Amino acid sequence: MSEHHGTPVNHPSRRDVLKAGAAVGLGLAIARPAADLMAQPSPMDYPWHLPPMAKVRIGFVGVGGMGSVHVDNLLAIPGAELVAICDVVPEKVTRIQDLVVSKGFARPTGYSNGPRDFERMCQQPDIDLVYTATPWEWHAPIMLAAMNAGKHTVTEVPMCTTMEECWQLLETSERTGKLCLMMENCVYDRPEMLCLNLVRLGLLGEVLHGEGGYLHDLREIKFSDSGEGLWRRAHAVRRNANLYPTHGLGPIAQCMDINRGDRFDYLVSMSSNSRGLRAYAAEHFPPGHPKRDEYYSLGDINTTLIKTVKGKTIILGHNCDNPRPYSRVNIVQGTKGIFEGYPNRVMIEGRSPNHRWEELSAYYEEFEHPLWKDAAVQRATTGHGGMDFLEDQRLIQALIAGEPTDYTIWDGLAWSAITPLTEQSVANRSMPVPIPDFTRGRWEFMPPMPVHTPRG
Repeated sequence: MSEHHGTPVNHPSRRDVLKAGAAVGLGLAIARPAADLMAQPSPMDYPWHLPPMAKVRIGFVGVGGMGSVHVDNLLAIPGAELVAICDVVPEKVTRIQDLVVSKGFARPTGYSNGPRDFERMCQQPDIDLVYTATPWEWHAPIMLAAMNAGKHTVTEVPMCTTMEECWQLLETSERTGKLCLMMENCVYDRPEMLCLNLVRLGLLGEVLHGEGGYLHDLREIKFSDSGEGLWRRAHAVRRNANLYPTHGLGPIAQCMDINRGDRFDYLVSMSSNSRGLRAYAAEHFPPGHPKRDEYYSLGDINTTLIKTVKGKTIILGHNCDNPRPYSRVNIVQGTKGIFEGYPNRVMIEGRSPNHRWEELSAYYEEFEHPLWKDAAVQRATTGHGGMDFLEDQRLIQALIAGEPTDYTIWDGLAWSAITPLTEQSVANRSMPVPIPDFTRGRWEFMPPMPVHTPRG
């Protein structure tokens, strides 16, 4: 399963529009199922305590762009072993099999017999963990198949695309006792981790507000005839929402102790007009080309406001369809100071010059997060310059040690659910939409995330 496993971009029919409207109308009912109200687990019941593993045997689904990055990382992490590779493009399976052998490992079993061959892979008995880096709409189906086959599972972002999938993943993970996690690399980026260290040290004071986003001109990629161009643009046809919230939201959530003393309460969301994709198509494709005739539901710019139960506020943005430099914004405002990204800078009362920014580089020597002092992380160059390697390393090391992972299923679900919830709000004149408590009350008892130190 690679970027080549795509969803065709078609005009939505009137029936599709009516069905989407009905789904929005039912959204609040879907957001918190009756079963969740009837039988609450004990707040201290944490169902994912795992014994140590001698090694982690991995079946990998989707070895396109990001999948190949994770494969490279896993081959360099002690204790990780790739035993199966699945992709709808046979040549990609062969390429990764050959790569694994070239690194001195046994040749993994290959699976490439159609779009659902991951189900056959999940039955392979020597797999401990199923890792997926496929198009978004396949993440939840693959993870559900893995857990039902007795495997732990992790996915590239987002974890799911609908509220129904959110609850299916949670209930299946609770029932099977299998880990189900989202691999959000941006929470491991160097500036974001330094910011978390500053928060834990109290240098920013009480955190009050955050701003994040995914502001990335993807027009060329969306209209490509390969890779993400085969499936990503289809989401813009069907949906009007914040389609990609987790990169901007995850680092803010960790600084705000979301699901660890606080949680998201509700959101409101609105989108601008849809202009960018049609304008790009008109400029780059000749008259009569089918890409010029597509209709897009997605507004170019989505702005979402989130309120937490404890009163913190978040502004979350999304814009991938207009010309602009890349940014995740990454602002954390506290009572004693502020951290801001793009460019990276900080101001701390009593330490910084009055009303003036300091460059973040001045803070690394004293306040570098311990995980970024690890030599293997500093040497990593594939993907996004270390953070992808660090997220894979932390996962494998936790499984081998039998220790809790840095993030839980609750985090992945809370961050991913923003997309369908913003879709509801946008469709209903920016009405407030409640954000479910996927922890079922455990957030009040979970301790804040510590500043982790390297394992081993």
